[in-house]
Amino acid sequence: MTPKLDRAKETPLFRQIYERYRSAIEQGTLRPGDRVASARSLAGELGVARGTVETAYNQLMGEGYFSSRGQAGTVVSPSLPLHRAARREPRRTDARASGDALKQPGEPPPMQLGIPALDAFPRKLWSRLTARRARATNAADMFYGDPCGYPPLREAIAAYLLVSRGVSCHASQVLVTGGYRASLALVARTLLKKDDRVWIEDPGFPPTQEVLRAASQRTVPVPVDEDGLVVARGLRKAPKARMAVVTPSHQAPLGVSMTLSRRLQLLEWASQANAWIIEDDYDGEYRYAGAPLPALKSLDGHDRVLYAGSFSKVLYPGLALGYLVVPESLRARFEEAARAWSNGSPQITQAVVADFMREGHFSRHLKKMRLLYARRRAMLVAGLLKAFGNTVRVDLRSGGMHLIARFDGRREGDVALARRAQQAGLNCQPLSARGVAGPADQGLLMGFTNIATAAEANRLAAKLRAAFGSSG
Repeated sequence: MTPKLDRAKETPLFRQIYERYRSAIEQGTLRPGDRVASARSLAGELGVARGTVETAYNQLMGEGYFSSRGQAGTVVSPSLPLHRAARREPRRTDARASGDALKQPGEPPPMQLGIPALDAFPRKLWSRLTARRARATNAADMFYGDPCGYPPLREAIAAYLLVSRGVSCHASQVLVTGGYRASLALVARTLLKKDDRVWIEDPGFPPTQEVLRAASQRTVPVPVDEDGLVVARGLRKAPKARMAVVTPSHQAPLGVSMTLSRRLQLLEWASQANAWIIEDDYDGEYRYAGAPLPALKSLDGHDRVLYAGSFSKVLYPGLALGYLVVPESLRARFEEAARAWSNGSPQITQAVVADFMREGHFSRHLKKMRLLYARRRAMLVAGLLKAFGNTVRVDLRSGGMHLIARFDGRREGDVALARRAQQAGLNCQPLSARGVAGPADQGLLMGFTNIATAAEANRLAAKLRAAFGSSG
């Protein structure tokens, strides 16, 4: 815990530090046995003299709040009586009644974006594979795994990408990560410097901007039209950008696919500018008209593309597992970065996913989901048309896990409509909020993957109509 200091107050700085720690202990934020920062470390973080922090710590130790353990550091006193917390605030056992208890996540609400069909996941098969792996666990499996990923899983991913996405890579170029955010953060940490410019799609996928800004990069919003990222606009806005992050197979959130000419323009820019491209293959496996499009990486003749994939949308998000394919020229650099910044993902989880892929279950599951999602999308469209008639227009793209519904004749914008839907328990999202440089077009983003029946689709659409009420 880092207490914030107010230098304008008459209260001495050491006293402010003392009061913040005591308050944190009495409120239960810091618990008996919790370690606190060293005086030197905290002094540097707060920009005060070390003696100021030591004065506060000495007073806390004198009153029994802190306990020194020598070289092991300073901790909240393990013998601190619990009744001392009652002097200021109710006991933490009252948190549930006051609404402060940590909320346990439940099932995703209807129309939630980016969630695969949880009811259609092969749980029994998965349980059997997991149990088999658990029974076969030996001492070596219980040690730290390779931070770059479980080798059989890296091999399985490389084989899958070659067949299904046209990406030719060696298993050593595949790094297993904690998901898309982790992959993007690893790239930013490894290849970019502070204030480097990065093209991002506008409208786009919010986590991309969040991760890059947290890494101190300067994002440059580049418009997206029916052909994908408008490369010419990116060249005008930031021709010397160090990177571009794109979703070419199925743009998030508009759902368009980047045309071949735009892909070649983007690759040419990266080659000439010595820049990098991150291809986020956002639900690219789910295409309902024709075969899945080949990845942008498959066209990369100059090794400028890093390919990011995730198991969150093809298996389930609780796995927290993704992967990153890096050019051979960057392999050693990324291996070093992975070892410096991560212990890797749980090895038993990776092993189960590897078994699932190598035994053919993965490809069968994807084929099943493509057929299922095409049906479920059609059911939601039919339900919306039944409820709203010709006042709703639905964008139907060639793939993806959500659709965009546009409602004519409504005085309220999509933000207000989304709020009404959410209050009714339907997790629709406003398209306009996905704009980066400014609001995007109006429309509601709706996930359809967990709508199991036509009756459920009709019920949800009627519920949405009722939530809108007479706002038209």
